[in-house]
Amino acid sequence: MSLFRQPRFRSFFVAHAISQFGDRISELAFPLLAVLVLDATPAQVSVLTALVWLPNLTGIFLGAWVDGRAHKKRLLVAADLIRAALLVTVPVAFAFDAGTLTQLYAVALLTGAASVLFNTAYPAFFVLLVPRSRYIDANSALSASRSVSFIAGPALGGVLVQALTAPVAILVDAVSFVASALGIGRIRPDHTARTARADDPEPGTLWHRARDGLRFTLRHPVLRASLGCTTTVNYFSFVFSALLVLFASRTLGLPSGLLGLALGAGAVGGLLGAVLAPRLSERIGVGRSIVAGAIVFPASISLVAVADGPLWARVGLLGAAEFFSGLGVMLFDVNLNAVNAAVIPDGLRSRVAGAYSTVNYGVRPLGALTGGALGTWLGLRPTLWIAAVGGILCVLWLLPSPIPKVRSLDDLDHPDGPQPDLTEAGRSSGR
Repeated sequence: MSLFRQPRFRSFFVAHAISQFGDRISELAFPLLAVLVLDATPAQVSVLTALVWLPNLTGIFLGAWVDGRAHKKRLLVAADLIRAALLVTVPVAFAFDAGTLTQLYAVALLTGAASVLFNTAYPAFFVLLVPRSRYIDANSALSASRSVSFIAGPALGGVLVQALTAPVAILVDAVSFVASALGIGRIRPDHTARTARADDPEPGTLWHRARDGLRFTLRHPVLRASLGCTTTVNYFSFVFSALLVLFASRTLGLPSGLLGLALGAGAVGGLLGAVLAPRLSERIGVGRSIVAGAIVFPASISLVAVADGPLWARVGLLGAAEFFSGLGVMLFDVNLNAVNAAVIPDGLRSRVAGAYSTVNYGVRPLGALTGGALGTWLGLRPTLWIAAVGGILCVLWLLPSPIPKVRSLDDLDHPDGPQPDLTEAGRSSGR
């Protein structure tokens, strides 16, 4: 049966799609607001990007707290509404000529914290929506909607910024979070479908539960390699992304409208990757699809680094880079997210998600700040080359791990390689 015939998944899919669409607009509008209105420097733009991801450093403890909460849906709705309220303050402030870079910093930090709450509650909620056998299909559908948002979102964002100003564009993202909260609020998940209940007695302190999530992640051969790979590619991709808008607008001289169109057109690769991910994994195996995506994703940065010449060439190379980046990241994410979901016990999902995001997302601010520092010191083009070469090194985590040998999720019942000692984690989680 199609996943879209299942009301729970369908409602979540629609809510997710609306929110993703709004995010793409805001991701373009925020740095453009800083660069074009507040005349931000490369270092200031990198700080703005870094602050969005800085709260992920608290994810290990927030995940442990979330695992003890019985109703994950309420946390998801609360996170959406908090982000909506924070974003509304930006257009209001700029409407009264009171907007400042400090306010953007504060909104970036606090919306980032709400995103951590959402992301740590999401894994335990996701497994209530779809059976294990449909993990890849569900991730493919959700990733496809995200890719569609990258096609239309930046293009619309560029038009909104150019025609109605960046604060108005940010207001659209606030509305999208309200719509997402309403959609998720309608879902009635089947809590009896899982054997591990979030409201079971949970011994141990918050610190011990957080430690269990980190220990499980680092001792599991699949999760350890996954975390090392994603952390490496995230660090270098944020060296790049912190400078992308600045490089495109100042070095390449692209106006907001063309920048949005180039990013949107390139995102077709993400949609193609999301659609092809399940088919490619069936043909060459889940693990090999992950390895392929881990190479293609960061290698595409090199196309931006060489962009030059007439306007059509600059726009074309940026669009091509986004195309291959989107293709690679979806082959990578769709399959790796399914693999991670398949190996994590139900009672540890939010704890592992928190520990994982603390390292994986926590490194993103460092990457963004590194990008700002290197961009100021070496220049923008050399920094982009460093990001491209460094990002490809992420594959070195995967090659010696069990991941490349995984052909389907069924192989993960008895993955190759040594198994982690889960004795302490099992005791603390009541399993």
